[in-house]
Amino acid sequence: MRRAQGFTLIEVMVVVIILGILAALVVPRIMDQPERARVTKAQADIRAIESALRLYRLDNYAYPTTEQGLEALVRRPTTPPEPPNWKEGGYLERIPVDPWGRPYQYLSPGTRGEIDVYSLGPDGAPSDDDIGNWNLPG
Repeated sequence: MRRAQGFTLIEVMVVVIILGILAALVVPRIMDQPERARVTKAQADIRAIESALRLYRLDNYAYPTTEQGLEALVRRPTTPPEPPNWKEGGYLERIPVDPWGRPYQYLSPGTRGEIDVYSLGPDGAPSDDDIGNWNLPG
């Protein structure tokens, strides 16, 4: 019998993460407007973080808790619930900071969806200019 050929979900997710990282590096350099470039970079970072969180969930059957935070993508959590199948080497090399130099925020369960990953935007406070996985374009 011939084995079906195709891409696995993990291979596709790795490609999406790589494309997100490349977009985060290239897009700000080619855009004229610095603030718009920062927003675009934040959106690309959020997509990459969200992809890594999905991989984490695939391996461990649940997202990290809010208390475990995004750090669970880099280092194996030691607080309950400990992940049963945490991938050696982690899901991200490091947790990025947003274009304004602040950490990305994470809630699980989220208030706007299953999980919320967001930046507080240029003002650094919760407001209408927050950039989150719930308001990413297309």
